[in-house]
Amino acid sequence: EGDQAAHVARELLAAAAGKTVEDLVANLRYYAPENVEKKLGEYLRRYLDGEPLAYILGQWEFHGMTLTVTPDVLIPRDDTEAVTELAIHRMKLLVTPNPRVLDLCAGSGCIGLAIAREVPDARVTCGELSAAALRVLRQNVSAQGLAGRVMPLQLDAKKPASAFLGQFDLIVSNPPYVTRADMQQLPGSVKDYEPAVALDGGEDGLDFYRAITEGYGPALKPGGWLCFEFGLGQDKDVCRILRQAGLEIEEVKTDLAGVLRAVAARRPTE
Repeated sequence: EGDQAAHVARELLAAAAGKTVEDLVANLRYYAPENVEKKLGEYLRRYLDGEPLAYILGQWEFHGMTLTVTPDVLIPRDDTEAVTELAIHRMKLLVTPNPRVLDLCAGSGCIGLAIAREVPDARVTCGELSAAALRVLRQNVSAQGLAGRVMPLQLDAKKPASAFLGQFDLIVSNPPYVTRADMQQLPGSVKDYEPAVALDGGEDGLDFYRAITEGYGPALKPGGWLCFEFGLGQDKDVCRILRQAGLEIEEVKTDLAGVLRAVAARRPTE
């Protein structure tokens, strides 16, 4: 707890001073000017009111990148490293030059951008429905210097893939998967601040898995992969949806806490 409090305090003070944490630690002996003190007070109030640290800072780390995050996008979480690693591993098995990747429900773009960074010839389309989230996504694509290979696109994951998208070697998604009942039980820092549209997976939490598997199946090349992140205890249901659509489950992966969190399924070649 003490370590966490010290970490938060350092991050907030650095943000208020407009410095990096490293700069701050190196110059601790200097007094903070009044405007920095005022800003820090405001940040502290927001933090104590329950606002997530990422939104106060306006950025968050994911897979070695510092990404812009606002309340229009979900905060990238460590849980999402599991599906990101699954997807990257699959992409590295491909011998196809310039493989095509689709990151659906892309939000901040964290998964698609991580894949583009790790797979230098990948061409990534980041599909996101929310216009406000797309603005954040575009900022991140540009800040990572990936505008040449990552294309943000307004796409509705619940509607069948349009033919103009063509076919992809890999489709990856961390879709909304919270059940209607669990939406009411979310902690305040999530329920009051993060976008509900990025969390609500419908009555049983599985609406997006059904829609994407069915609607985007045709956009997957034969032999291509569909990778999903899912919530605690949803592994069997998500695997069942994939199998019913004729995909073969290749790997199910746990997150850092040891919870089953991601799956890679393959479309058969014949």
